[in-house]
Amino acid sequence: MEKYDVQFKKKFGQNFLKDFSIVKRIVNTCDITSQSLVIEVGPGGGIMTRELALLSGNVLAYEIDSNLEDELYKRLNGFSNIDILFQDFLLSDINQDISNYSYDKLFFISNVPYYITTPIIMKLIHSKLPFQKIVLMVQREVGNRFSSEPGNREYGSITVLLNYYFNIKKEFYVSRKQFVPEPNVDSVVVSFSYREDRKKVHNIDFFEKLVRDSFQFKRKTIRNNLKQYDLKIVENVLNEFGFDLNVRAEMLDVDVFVELANALWK
Repeated sequence: MEKYDVQFKKKFGQNFLKDFSIVKRIVNTCDITSQSLVIEVGPGGGIMTRELALLSGNVLAYEIDSNLEDELYKRLNGFSNIDILFQDFLLSDINQDISNYSYDKLFFISNVPYYITTPIIMKLIHSKLPFQKIVLMVQREVGNRFSSEPGNREYGSITVLLNYYFNIKKEFYVSRKQFVPEPNVDSVVVSFSYREDRKKVHNIDFFEKLVRDSFQFKRKTIRNNLKQYDLKIVENVLNEFGFDLNVRAEMLDVDVFVELANALWK
């Protein structure tokens, strides 16, 4: 079990893994080689950074808490293939940051601070970088939402958006007892691989906005949530899939939203 000599900061969502066997399981979800580049956000005490560095060509880690600098450099001393940027990942230009690295496969593997899970994923999507796989440790309820099916309570706009881009797999659950300090929720490791079969949308920004608008008021129908759009077009598309304007967004799968966006964009 790993022990840490640091002041944990709640504002940064700091909960460090202490069980090395969990780290091994996370890392083993990816086919990392000595030619790979791995991006990590929130290395914390460096327990996973070390393991990633042993397998990959390079690890680029982002850490917002500069007070961890001494601890990280002490723990990662001797690794020449680890670069740590002490800055906010969400404000970083990752395309520029990795431009000088040579690699054959790009991975994103992270025990991310739970409160910025969705912004991180959307940043990765919008970067358009060719990630071989994205692996995240997230709050269990959030992981369930990511991989939910239409008709379920957890199904929402983020479910639709992520399932448009990715094949999503819940790898394994992690007890809250595996962290220090112990959070008040359990976790799940989720992997994302880009879908090669996804349908083309005419305008991706419009698609994302339409999806969010559709779920704007969870208990309202599509008729109410999309009243600022051309409802005749909306109705025609819904009819093709066996629905009408009184359906709620949580009943519609990704393909319906793609067809809605494309029809409305025309």
